[in-house]
Amino acid sequence: MKKIISSWIGIFVGCTILAAGFVYFINPYNLVPGGVYGASIVLHNLFPSIQVGTFGYIYINHIDMKKIISSWIGIFVGCTILAAGFVYFINPYNLVPGGVYGASIVLHNLFPSIQVGTFGYMFDIPLLIISVLVLGAKLGARTIVAALFTPLAMNVLSLLSYPSEEALHQLDPTQLLGGSLNMSDHLMLTSVIGAVVIGIGCGIVVRSRATTGGTDIVAMILQKYCHIRFSKAILLVDGIVVGFGLLVIGFGIGNPDDATQPSWHLSFYSLIAIFVTSRVLAYVINGEKNDKILFVISDMRLTALHDYILKDLDRTATCIKSSGLYTNVDKEMLFLVVSYKEVVGIKQKIREVDPKAFVVVTDAYDAFGEGWKELPMAGEVQPE
Repeated sequence: MKKIISSWIGIFVGCTILAAGFVYFINPYNLVPGGVYGASIVLHNLFPSIQVGTFGYIYINHIDMKKIISSWIGIFVGCTILAAGFVYFINPYNLVPGGVYGASIVLHNLFPSIQVGTFGYMFDIPLLIISVLVLGAKLGARTIVAALFTPLAMNVLSLLSYPSEEALHQLDPTQLLGGSLNMSDHLMLTSVIGAVVIGIGCGIVVRSRATTGGTDIVAMILQKYCHIRFSKAILLVDGIVVGFGLLVIGFGIGNPDDATQPSWHLSFYSLIAIFVTSRVLAYVINGEKNDKILFVISDMRLTALHDYILKDLDRTATCIKSSGLYTNVDKEMLFLVVSYKEVVGIKQKIREVDPKAFVVVTDAYDAFGEGWKELPMAGEVQPE
């Protein structure tokens, strides 16, 4: 904390000194020392009613405000969709899809007067503090806002969706939106729909360069101090939460007198929800991942194939000098990445040019660069 506090103090002191240098020694004399504030001085001469600092806000660091605004909108929209998935398809049926909100659903069964979103706050706020103190994690404003806004959205949607406080405490699906969304007889369907909605919401949040915190922080602590891989740590935490739900909800611990208590089979629906959520989340973040890598090895120069790649596919490839291990004869090897739709055409072209060519086609996990995705920025949240 000492380092964090001194760092923030340094930022404010440095910015103040920088501003003083402009205000007292640069701006009054119309000096233009380049950069954003140099441009701001020039614009101030054209529009004297607007201060130099105000122009600095407009042009600061050439940041694309459109991207920033769309990113924040994505966070709020994603968190709202995530909250809706829980409120309308998960919470009323006591499904426990792991994570902070899965644990919150279990605790709500023990303490019905406290909303699921409120339990979410009880988990998220301490975890955010622990993340800073123990891990020194640079969470960023986006993750903090997402972690705090999601429980709020969950509570607000719950209040708007149930007609009475008693129905809200019971999370009665027969009274959810006037009973129009009661899916008590279709638990498989509601677990899948809820998982898809949650996965879409989480995916939008992650694509907006944030996370919803929660069990991610627990997994990072386990990774650092218990040397458990992050993915296994997430699985371990989710497994503990589902087990907790099985004891409390499935076997009625803490609420034994409730004759309508759901049975243990709800845990299986919870596991289905966890799996579907992970798949949808990966799809929203990464897309279909249908890119393919081709290695083409031939004894002859594949000029016609080069033309086909450059002109017909409008792509490029890398020629690698190679030789056969047994024959020691020089060969040409082409390395290229194409979409799955282009594989059939390029294999046909290879057959036309050199039927004896050796061809390997494999999946490309990810592709970055011209014609593909941009490389991620530093600190950007990466899926899987």
